[in-house]
Amino acid sequence: MKKYTDLNVPLRTIMTPGPVEVDPRVLRAMATPILGQFDPAFTNIMNETMEMLREVFQTENHWAFPVDGTSRAGIEAVLCSIIEPGDKVLVPIYGRFGYLLTEICQRYGAEVTTMEVPWGEVFDPEVVINKIHEVNPKIVAIVHAETSTSCMQPLKEIGEACRNADVLLVVDAVASLGGVDIKVDELKLDAVIGGTQKCLSVPSGLAPITFNTRIEEVINKRKSIELGLRTSQSELSNNRIVSNYFDLAQLQDYWSPTRLNHHTEATSMQYALREGLRIILEEGLENRFARHKLNEQALVAGIKAMGLELFGDENNKLPVVTAIQIPEGINGDEIRSMMLEDFEVEIASSFGPLHGKIWRIGTMGYSSRKKNILHVLSALEATLIRKGFNVNKGESLQAALNVYDEYKTLVHS
Repeated sequence: MKKYTDLNVPLRTIMTPGPVEVDPRVLRAMATPILGQFDPAFTNIMNETMEMLREVFQTENHWAFPVDGTSRAGIEAVLCSIIEPGDKVLVPIYGRFGYLLTEICQRYGAEVTTMEVPWGEVFDPEVVINKIHEVNPKIVAIVHAETSTSCMQPLKEIGEACRNADVLLVVDAVASLGGVDIKVDELKLDAVIGGTQKCLSVPSGLAPITFNTRIEEVINKRKSIELGLRTSQSELSNNRIVSNYFDLAQLQDYWSPTRLNHHTEATSMQYALREGLRIILEEGLENRFARHKLNEQALVAGIKAMGLELFGDENNKLPVVTAIQIPEGINGDEIRSMMLEDFEVEIASSFGPLHGKIWRIGTMGYSSRKKNILHVLSALEATLIRKGFNVNKGESLQAALNVYDEYKTLVHS
């Protein structure tokens, strides 16, 4: 019989766009003893999680809670709860995850109109607004932070236009929540989905969402409690939400004082999310956004000093992901493999038309630290030298250190 040893994983410096390194305080919180899901001690944790999510989402929405599952679970929960067969949905696509939104909407019976720009660019908001007026959709679904291209879509004008046109705006902020300033209410976003495994620095497994009364009104019209939980007073709906698990009408009751026994909560993940949110608020949102921006600036300075070029529109760059063009003649996967094997540093490739053409370095959450920035730069430079690429030796780390020194001087001046 095969013998299995204790779990003993290597300690990596994870510099991908997700998952990222988890804060040790979050890992400690996950070892907290299990409570029953309706134990008052646990429902108090649920309530605190909702309160802290409102602060991180920067919203006054009543509904702010996590959906059990990866980030995609949150996206599906929102979309399947508001899409009815034949509904018009507009999806602007500027990378891989716009296609994901399209497919999810189509699977729930929407009539989807797409519009695209080349990967590495974002939309002029006026172009999207004109398309909204042309299509007259019920929903616009758009990605805020596209990790496949390291681009970030401006949303202010689009949010205003959707509100004026009575169109629901659903935003995938999986990669930006907790690392980039996204004011849900100020931007007039109707529903926003985040992810735990990126800037929140919590393991993958929950999808924080928030939505306003405009979304809630659509959901409540479709409310239908499952058969085994239904009381004689429960109202039935002829157009009930297709999915039981992702049914936000029932999840609202789970996260309210009603405590509908819809599912068994992922207790340890709730502990993790609560601690992760607490850490974010302890640091302060502005300080956190500034830290992510500083480490991005140091990384970019080092990349350029090395003699490499960035990919994509730098004016609309996502601060927590940096895309680098792979030099001609260099096998990108070989570089990544050597960095992982020899330096214990992991960076990412990309998808579809960009696979093998760019590297992506994530500087998210707990991974966004000075030590990690210097480590990834040194590992990338040394590996490129070993593979015969003519880098500007020694300049990368100095350029990054200059950014940190300038910041220290500015802070102390």
